[in-house]
Amino acid sequence: MTGNAPAILTATRHRSCPRYPATLACFLSVLLLAGCAGASAEVKQPPQQTSTAPTSQAQTAQAPVQPADFNRWREQLKAEALREGISEQTFDRAFADVAPIERIIELDRRQPEFTLTFWRYFNNAISEERVRRGQALLQEHRPLLQQVEARYGVQPRYLVAFWGLETNYGDTFGNFPVIAALATLAYDNRRSDFFRGELLTALKILEAGDITPTRMEGSWAGAMGHLQFMPSTFAAYAVDADGDGRRDIWGSYADVFASAGNFLSNVGWRAGEDWGQEVLLPAGFDHSLASIATTPETWKPLREWSALGVTSASGYPLPESEQQAALILPAGHSGPAFLVHHNYGRILNWNRSIFYAVAVGHLADRIAGGPRLSTPAPEQDQRLSNGQVRELQSLLAKLGYDVGGVDGRLGPQTRKAIRDFQRNRNLPQDAFADPGLLAELRSAAGR
Repeated sequence: MTGNAPAILTATRHRSCPRYPATLACFLSVLLLAGCAGASAEVKQPPQQTSTAPTSQAQTAQAPVQPADFNRWREQLKAEALREGISEQTFDRAFADVAPIERIIELDRRQPEFTLTFWRYFNNAISEERVRRGQALLQEHRPLLQQVEARYGVQPRYLVAFWGLETNYGDTFGNFPVIAALATLAYDNRRSDFFRGELLTALKILEAGDITPTRMEGSWAGAMGHLQFMPSTFAAYAVDADGDGRRDIWGSYADVFASAGNFLSNVGWRAGEDWGQEVLLPAGFDHSLASIATTPETWKPLREWSALGVTSASGYPLPESEQQAALILPAGHSGPAFLVHHNYGRILNWNRSIFYAVAVGHLADRIAGGPRLSTPAPEQDQRLSNGQVRELQSLLAKLGYDVGGVDGRLGPQTRKAIRDFQRNRNLPQDAFADPGLLAELRSAAGR
């Protein structure tokens, strides 16, 4: 048996998922953990609100392109794979008809035209349909989820919320054959070392018999299964919970939830603790107390936030507690405010995105019957284009603020520069970039 746990949850063995025929047994990018998404400022979009079946590989992958020297590269990879214990039979089966896929290179090179706003991300991530489905699935799988909680300490509502955000409860695994996707990116020069390692790990997964090449589907970047594990994350944390000798994050709900629980437990999830909560800030609040890095940098006990006038979203006082919390303002001072706790940081271990972490936490709350956000979305959600972000950085640099380089990314260094500018202009120090801030900068620079 493979995996990190003994055979448990055997009552769910061979339970079928909607994605596959009933004859198949029925599970994160963790692009963040593996690092293949690039910088932490990048945000992985949640799946669209749909319950329709995924399209076929042929529809999505399109026709591959065969470079002249790909065969030579493949033979060099094969020699390395054989040295690492992968059999010739496994390699040849995995690479049958595999060639670089041009569409994957296009997706890897794609640059968004506009920055993604909190509200656009949040409204796509949290819909009433997704909440209702999450609640139904929580009830349907409650015995299994409770067994996972007993072993790993991760509450069922969070496991379901991760599932909902990653693949819309299994609707959207991605439609690329994982070996072909990873081979494309490993052959390409841009991030070849990283993806070569992931490709070799994927071949070891096939060698172990956890999955067959035809069922090994995933995203264009190689994230796999119900919760979008990269191969290296699969190798480290996937669990054979149903005892069938395979770690099947594509087809076994037991393996899906146990693998997610095992990952979160290993990165330090605290059993019984929540992720955070929406709060209300008093008039005249010092917004410089809000954290601006992806991982919050300013922590205070709840009793200190309460003494500063911060209340729950319903207006009730916060507990007089020593529990540490950090304030985040993902949409600036006019948007919702959140006090986040230790487990919020563990969500960031799954995907290093503030938007993602808030969405997972709030979806988990909604699945458990919690309320919608008390702060309404604006009628017009204004975005900055990448060119405007570069202009904003250039103006800050011209005015003497250190943005760490004009790169079109709103990272912590740029946000710190924004906060310094706001302090000098007597503006709310939320370190938030929007068209209004750009107008202030243009005015300050004499434009």
